[in-house]
Amino acid sequence: MTQFPAERPTASLLITHLLPERPVFVDAVAGLSDLRAVLPKPKSICPTALEAVERTAICDPLSRETFSDPAAVVAYLESRAAGLPVVLLDIGGYFAPSLSEICDRFSGRVLGVVEDTENGHRRYAGPDKLPCPVISVARSPLKDPEDFLVGQSVVFSTEALLRARGGILVGRKASVIGFGKLGSSIARLLHAKGVQVTVHDIDPVRGTQALSQGFSVAARLEDALEPADIAVCATGAKALRHDDFAMLKDGAYVATVTSAEDELEIERLPETYALTPAGDHITRYSSSSRSFYLCNGGNAVNFLHGASVGPFIFLVQAEILAGLSRLSRGDLAPGLHEISAQDRAAIASTWLDHFNRRMS
Repeated sequence: MTQFPAERPTASLLITHLLPERPVFVDAVAGLSDLRAVLPKPKSICPTALEAVERTAICDPLSRETFSDPAAVVAYLESRAAGLPVVLLDIGGYFAPSLSEICDRFSGRVLGVVEDTENGHRRYAGPDKLPCPVISVARSPLKDPEDFLVGQSVVFSTEALLRARGGILVGRKASVIGFGKLGSSIARLLHAKGVQVTVHDIDPVRGTQALSQGFSVAARLEDALEPADIAVCATGAKALRHDDFAMLKDGAYVATVTSAEDELEIERLPETYALTPAGDHITRYSSSSRSFYLCNGGNAVNFLHGASVGPFIFLVQAEILAGLSRLSRGDLAPGLHEISAQDRAAIASTWLDHFNRRMS
């Protein structure tokens, strides 16, 4: 953690999942910067982790709606870090819609953003010109172990919910919507459990990758959904919109790898479907013609069982800290950036020195 000291005192705001191991990371961020507030992602808050973080840091509520309003975001930053140089530590691109206005109107200086996820990376990559530097760790090779293990936890939790209702994965048909790092991991793990997997991705390059790995590929979303007993959504970008749910096979299960607000358009479904509990963390949506089962309210299903990826999470957290340190210098040009290969090697070497002995 101390390999990447901040160049000078810098304020920070931290958006994060508050999982059981996260207070240590929050302490590390506070050690490298003047941590002004933590904004926990609302669907992934461990009560004991929240209690621990609140002892030493301010915790504020987080929502997409608030952070899509430039005036509200600027007012929030003024309330927490007025006049200060600040680094924004993000998960999911929350600051992306208002970033230009923040940089123009904030009384301090936005030194940059560190983004953790592929969904957030795409949000920051969208504008033609970024007003400040954004360091993304989403596509770092140090994140590959986390992505694989998150896929494993998604499959574990999905199967656990099926088993609680007397079902199993073996012999089922599944559609995986999105064949990025997480989707490809999920597809391989489902296949290993005896599931017939069909992949749908709007990117034809990923379609060729899925086909080369032995998966069926559906060019149209409806061709993926109609035969599937289970639909796993892994796009981070509205995999299923309101009308798409009518394509689901009667009795299908729907699970996601991220929050419902990012992955599913479910707000108006109660206008069409009757909602009834169908077991712990499963809701049955039924209409006159069909029904389907939504796992964990459409939020990341793996958070039901802790979503732990063990010590591999420290690789990603160390790279985020390296990004914080780099941005604190204040001399990085606007645009998308990555951590240097040299810093990644230093992180990996330190991690191996510590954990390889423990795990062997």
